[in-house]
Amino acid sequence: MSIKWAALAGTAGVSIGITLAVVLLFAVGVASLSRRAAGATAGGRALAPLAVATTSFAACAAAIAYGLYLIALG
Repeated sequence: MSIKWAALAGTAGVSIGITLAVVLLFAVGVASLSRRAAGATAGGRALAPLAVATTSFAACAAAIAYGLYLIALG
């Protein structure tokens, strides 16, 4: 039995990159929601932060759903 180190390193690199991307997207979504909440207390309507948060959370959900799809059916 031999280990294909290049394939193992590539898989590890991709999984670390995707993990960091999902965490970053989630952090951007939470920061946008807090910015929206701060704007709402100041009396302003902030639709742009809500759109950014919604897009970020949707991208997180899509990445997670695709990962589950690959595990279950791939």
